[in-house]
Amino acid sequence: MDKDFTSTSRPTFKRTLRRNSMISVIITMTLIWLLLCFASVVTLKQYAQKNLELTGATMSHSLEASLVFNDSLAANETLAALGKQGQFAVAEVTNAHKKRFAYWSWNPEDNNDTLGALVSRWLFPVPVAQPIMHNGAMIGEIHLTARDSLISHFIWMSFAVLTGCILFATVVALTITQSLHHGMVTALQNITDVVHDVRTNRNFSRRVKDGRIEEFHQFGEDFNSLLDEMEEWQLKLQAKNAQLLRTAMHDPLTGLANRAAFRNSIAALMNDPSAKTNSALLFLDGDNFKFINDTWGHAAGDCVLIEVASRMTEFGDKRHQSYRLGGDEFAMVLYGVHSELEVQHICAALSQQFIRPFDLHNGQKASMSLSIGFALAWENASVEALLERADRNMYQVKNQRTKTIS
Repeated sequence: MDKDFTSTSRPTFKRTLRRNSMISVIITMTLIWLLLCFASVVTLKQYAQKNLELTGATMSHSLEASLVFNDSLAANETLAALGKQGQFAVAEVTNAHKKRFAYWSWNPEDNNDTLGALVSRWLFPVPVAQPIMHNGAMIGEIHLTARDSLISHFIWMSFAVLTGCILFATVVALTITQSLHHGMVTALQNITDVVHDVRTNRNFSRRVKDGRIEEFHQFGEDFNSLLDEMEEWQLKLQAKNAQLLRTAMHDPLTGLANRAAFRNSIAALMNDPSAKTNSALLFLDGDNFKFINDTWGHAAGDCVLIEVASRMTEFGDKRHQSYRLGGDEFAMVLYGVHSELEVQHICAALSQQFIRPFDLHNGQKASMSLSIGFALAWENASVEALLERADRNMYQVKNQRTKTIS
């Protein structure tokens, strides 16, 4: 009787083990699929949203002149040129009175991908709004609704590859004997660890280790290939975001950091007690730049501005940071200075850099001096006080120079 019970119970146990293994494999693979899909979509949504915000910030600078001069035609042309590149689906520019100033919309008849449109709307549920500033005042606002067919295509391709890999691994797992059950669990745990790391830490550099079982080794290679594509897409988005950030924080003519970067640096400086004790601010303003512009034209003026920036950068080297605030207004933040006399010596040495005439690249040369005013960071309690002191000192120097010439 015991023998009969044992002989009849073993096949039932095997079937139970096989069924439980099948259920475990299916559940595990499904969870892996869901976790990876969720991690991929959430990560791409964050990067794509940031990319759209940076696009709006960059466009706001391009549209500033159109709003200032009330040129809606130029604004529409700018929106159309960027829209045709596929960076957004709808762009609307409003003026300071919230009235539509310019508008561009991608023709939905050009796209029959309904599922892609649904995914795009989920990725970007509301338009991104970016203010358009001029001289510190908001003169309008730009609203962007995204269209990113590349992200939709990548998501569907990722889902297809991942689903195929999961189905393949499930079939392989169901054919493995009970003696290899431990190897299966180890391989799946390896994949789960990678997925968890990708989801929680966005560590797309993680890869599935080589497995001892050929089928799982192949699955790991396919899985790693998918991670390679995701990491490549992540790096491209990061590079594009970095490029847009640089464009937003640098002057396109001279290559110097612009007013926005200057405000950020000054705020950080004044909030750092250690740096504040040995730093100073210089304001520089051209004395006869308007004469050069009026005499030889804006192209010559641009040559002068570029050369001023070059000489400031060469003078500051890696120790001091130069900025272009706008027009012929520049600034320089001095680091590692400890006395007013030292700052005065630096101002005198910097003034000497502009004695040499400027080549206008039209066969002419012109001279332009710059009035320099300074303020010591450690003598001012706030950013506003520091800026006001440097500006006031700079205009005092300019007025004294004007009286001397007169």
